[in-house]
Amino acid sequence: MSKDLLSNGIIIIGAGFASRQLVKNIRKFNADIPITLIASDSIDEYNKPDLSHVISQVQSADDLTKQTAQDFAQQYQLAIHPYTQITDINTDEKRIQSMQGEQWYYDKLILATGAKTYCPPISGHELMLTLNSQQEYRAYETQIHHAKRILILGAGLIGTELAMDFSRAGKEVILADISGQLLSSLIPSDLSGRLQSSLTEIGVRLMLKSPLQSLTQTDNGILATFNQHHQLTVDCVIAATGLTPNIELAYLAGLHTDRGIIVNEYLQSSDKDIYALGDCAQINGSLLPFLQPIQLSAMHLAKSLVGENNAPLNLPPMIIRVKTPLMPLHLAGETARKDLTWNINTTQSGIIAKGFDKNDVLRAFVVTEEQVKEAFALLRALSA
Repeated sequence: MSKDLLSNGIIIIGAGFASRQLVKNIRKFNADIPITLIASDSIDEYNKPDLSHVISQVQSADDLTKQTAQDFAQQYQLAIHPYTQITDINTDEKRIQSMQGEQWYYDKLILATGAKTYCPPISGHELMLTLNSQQEYRAYETQIHHAKRILILGAGLIGTELAMDFSRAGKEVILADISGQLLSSLIPSDLSGRLQSSLTEIGVRLMLKSPLQSLTQTDNGILATFNQHHQLTVDCVIAATGLTPNIELAYLAGLHTDRGIIVNEYLQSSDKDIYALGDCAQINGSLLPFLQPIQLSAMHLAKSLVGENNAPLNLPPMIIRVKTPLMPLHLAGETARKDLTWNINTTQSGIIAKGFDKNDVLRAFVVTEEQVKEAFALLRALSA
């Protein structure tokens, strides 16, 4: 694809990990195509997974910055528009407009609008804090650092990582979830006991099968009321109850949406000149808010945009790493399938668990602690 065919260039909305990977990959193949990056935040680069460890490492929000927006723009030769909220996409004119009234025309538009933390719509939900971005952490870091008693809602990937980190920082931590186990959407129940033990051993209080009913601000802190009227008072409540893709802009533009922005195997939305990438994209019916699929998707899309590739995206099995330092845990494959038979080998050095289908084909695995060294060999077997 020549520069002449992209005279208005590529516009990317959103400045998270997906956007940056896309920019870097485009520039590997083409130094001339105009790229414009527009986002509602600062566009400074930071490593989002580090948000799970900032408290124990006593880091401020500014400590997370790896590269300023200006340096990024200069290095990769692109135009940037930070703190800019896009409110309208005119697909007929291939034009976008910001809340401030600015307009840009595009040849190809990429929506990398990310996702926001889901907050349960209970009474007092406005008292919940979220830690899904550097911007959010900056807004709440003083409150979090001063808090001694912290309630974390959601015992999934992020909630479990935060619980371990806050406890290691010396805080009293309560981890609550409506499920009866940790990481319920990622691993079978037989495998969560060891992780639960590692959390309770460092003082984390687990409240599983405990739906939260309400939050109330009192003179002594935030009163949390659970089912059966069980109550406790904390200084801070953090929601880690999953992510909801930011699809509002796509929906208003008339693009097909479901849980995320629906894209085909080329990452195209229902409009052939608009693509979705990252946490907001729904690929083959799935949301894949993990680093490796985003990296591979960004590389694939970059090649497509510059005319280097016309093949459909094919994502192989990939490892998901749970960043719980006291018990490292890696998993891959269809670990949430209910029809798998699990072969679980537990030793003092960790767990190797393999999930097989009815035809005795390996479909998933989970490894912990010292056994994480087996992850790549198992991944090759899973991919075979």
